[in-house]
Amino acid sequence: MGTASYILAGTADSMQLAYGSACHGAGRQMSRRKASKLWQGRNISRELAERGVLVRSPSPRGIAEEAPGAYKDVSTVVKVADEAGLARLVAKLEPLICIKG
Repeated sequence: MGTASYILAGTADSMQLAYGSACHGAGRQMSRRKASKLWQGRNISRELAERGVLVRSPSPRGIAEEAPGAYKDVSTVVKVADEAGLARLVAKLEPLICIKG
């Protein structure tokens, strides 16, 4: 919710390298439980709002569980996938709003 999203396109090589598969996200680097102990949802929402990203959620804990720091660096993950030939970078999108259910 606080990092970029990317649009990737599959490559011909990805069929042989990874059965046509590529990453669909950065992946977590910590559990939801640990994230909710490290961060408070209200603080995350305020910090993101200061950067121009609105967060809407019925649960502050849900925001804490999904804190940007709970995930690997998506830019690095995308760069590796692109350089490995698994997927080709098409576009980078910056968040404006995040709605959690």
